[in-house]
Amino acid sequence: MPRVEQPVTLMQVHELMLKERPRKGAPRSEWLAHYRRGAGLYEEVADIDRGHHHEAMYWAGWERRKAGKLTKNPQIGPDQEG
Repeated sequence: MPRVEQPVTLMQVHELMLKERPRKGAPRSEWLAHYRRGAGLYEEVADIDRGHHHEAMYWAGWERRKAGKLTKNPQIGPDQEG
């Protein structure tokens, strides 16, 4: 699959986020950056891939919530559901 420089569809963001997902045990800062990047990408693509606007906004919120949990709960591991 060719590398997508700037995703323009919801599926491209999903694929990019999976590809760039930090490894298990990666530093908290990597996970936080990953979640924040994802939130921004999903929000951007929501305005481009209009057929998936609401779903993309859901995922932007999900990524923001994950980043927020890491920031507020230092006892939660960055790659854990919490």
